[in-house]
Amino acid sequence: MAAAVAAAITVLLWASAFVGIRSAGRAFGPGELSLGRLLVATAALAILGAVRGERLPSRGALRAAGPALLVAGLLWFGAYNLALNAGERHIDAGTAAMLVNIGPVLIAILAGLFLHEGFPRALFTGCAIAFGGVAVIAVASSNHETTTTGVLLCLAAAVAYAAGVVGQKVVLRSLTGTQTIFLCCVIGVAVCLPWSVALAHQLRHAPGGSVGWLVYLGLGPTALGFSTWAFALRRTDAGRLAATTYLVPPLSVLLGWLWLGETPVALAYLGGALCLAGVGVSRRRTVSAGPPAVAAVGSGSRP
Repeated sequence: MAAAVAAAITVLLWASAFVGIRSAGRAFGPGELSLGRLLVATAALAILGAVRGERLPSRGALRAAGPALLVAGLLWFGAYNLALNAGERHIDAGTAAMLVNIGPVLIAILAGLFLHEGFPRALFTGCAIAFGGVAVIAVASSNHETTTTGVLLCLAAAVAYAAGVVGQKVVLRSLTGTQTIFLCCVIGVAVCLPWSVALAHQLRHAPGGSVGWLVYLGLGPTALGFSTWAFALRRTDAGRLAATTYLVPPLSVLLGWLWLGETPVALAYLGGALCLAGVGVSRRRTVSAGPPAVAAVGSGSRP
């Protein structure tokens, strides 16, 4: 029961992140929003680690994590945030969530290439369905240049996220989950430091609501969301738990409608349904027939 509650909290937090990015993006640029969110998350995770008695990793553990830690931090916490924040300036929260949720399919492909986890037949079927959905979303927005730009940026975010998660899987062989997330946040902060002066300027002029969303994104979807996910992951099967992330796009659409009064264009719903169906096809058989590691590597898809 506790694991189910933790998973539900995580899914709701991650779904709300897409709405939060749209809202905060009215006052903060993509780089400034990334930096502010990561600074808040880093501070929160440092406090959490201190309370839990979590120690910094040893030099040996850091050496073992090696380049994989940089890949996870640079791509997942750096490039992913920048691309998604930029994409959501041109596209609604629900459509962004549907596009980013093809990440598990991309993760399976990269895991097959770099982690030698194989290429089950269902993976290729799922890829065809999911990318067909992306094509439908692109066609739905083809008459609006800015929306097409948003589609491409969200796809770039999905690619960065997928590569980052595969890198994180390697890191987790040497570091704990809290250590990994904290260090990835630190790397992400370093990537976004060029926007520090602009962030300070925008903070002085941003309305309280936008600042609140920035803080929420750091505390909620990033720090708390990853913590509740780790809690649930220790207490249930990774593959079954990963299936709960399929709830993120529909929840994002609902929250976007309730909070922002926006909905995806009609044809995008069909594309989003195809994306989710493709992810489901590729993940369902991989979890049941493939090695357990594949299920674990796809279980962290989040904004």
